[in-house]
Amino acid sequence: MKNLKENFYKYQAQTTRFASGFEVDYAKGAYIYGKDGKAYLDFVAGVSVNTLGHSNRKINDAIKQQVDRYMHVAVYGEYAQEQPVELCKRLVDNTPEGLEQVYLVNSGTEAVEASLKLAKRFTGRQQIVSFRNAYHGNTHGSLSVSGDERKKAAFRPLLPEVYFIEFNREEDLQYITTKTAGVIVETIRGASGFRLPENDYLIKLKNRCDEVGALLIFDEIQPGFGRTGKLFAFEHYGVTPHIVAMGKGMANGLPIGAFMSSHKIMSTLKENPQLGHITTFGGNPVIAAAANALLDELLTTSIMQDIDQKENLFREMLQHPKIKTIHGRGLMLAPELSSPEYALRVAEECMNRGLILFWLMYSIENLRITPPLNITNDEIEKGCRILLSVLDELDD
Repeated sequence: MKNLKENFYKYQAQTTRFASGFEVDYAKGAYIYGKDGKAYLDFVAGVSVNTLGHSNRKINDAIKQQVDRYMHVAVYGEYAQEQPVELCKRLVDNTPEGLEQVYLVNSGTEAVEASLKLAKRFTGRQQIVSFRNAYHGNTHGSLSVSGDERKKAAFRPLLPEVYFIEFNREEDLQYITTKTAGVIVETIRGASGFRLPENDYLIKLKNRCDEVGALLIFDEIQPGFGRTGKLFAFEHYGVTPHIVAMGKGMANGLPIGAFMSSHKIMSTLKENPQLGHITTFGGNPVIAAAANALLDELLTTSIMQDIDQKENLFREMLQHPKIKTIHGRGLMLAPELSSPEYALRVAEECMNRGLILFWLMYSIENLRITPPLNITNDEIEKGCRILLSVLDELDD
């Protein structure tokens, strides 16, 4: 296309005043290639989406095979189709007891929307508890349980009876009561800085929910699908929620989400009312084929077992006086710099030198490092050297 960048700004709706308009030619492995002829090492992976990198051959082959069979034959939940059924079965087979059924949707934010509805429907209650500085998506319900008022004020009124507590603060658990339908929490915090649960907090949170009859919803949209070395991050913390919401890296770049729970809880979507949640394109067989191919790689190779070693390599390489600390776990890491302004300048200069880094939505002083899980050690070292050189040369 001629005048690609010009047409991008003219015809495609923008969400900020400063979109870079970087012109993409093609992408392969851990690299995105620009129309400028340069290769850019991708430490972002489509914001934790391209789990196994760009143009993965096995995933592309699975997509093509399914496209040649059929792409869409019915709305969700009507026909039995091999790829979606296989995906649901494999998710159940590879998660802890109590997570027995999967509902496939189009995105992480839809998975959150449906999970909130499910908690209300099952408990008969209306109150939802979430966390300050949480991020769960941008549709109305998901935005309602997200915790940054700066992102919400212009769109009020949002859902009523949503209350916020502090993550990792045990004394706030008292605010989860017999009026609470559900508590939604990011297993590892995303937009607020890749912060981890501490002192068995998630276990204590689950115990409180069980005590008062509320449902605990884990938002695994970003840390899920191997990013922390487990299929889901909650597996590190010795606790299983009542509902899991997932998305992002589930199909290596195609739009998908899902939520899963027990048969007993999920069955409430069938009646009073019927079609308690419905989605036209959820469970699309082409996207399910991509997700199954991704699971093949995660479950039958050493990719997830290698995550700890790769995390350690990042932490060893990124020792620098201008990096205060590195938050996160696995390949979901956030080096903290001195200020939001400095982080933006560092990310921009890294891009100029061939390394793609982003920042975090609420905690902009943190850089985002969420590369493909199959990134090589050589690629990690190369990217870290670029970042270190920028930190050396750019005053904060």
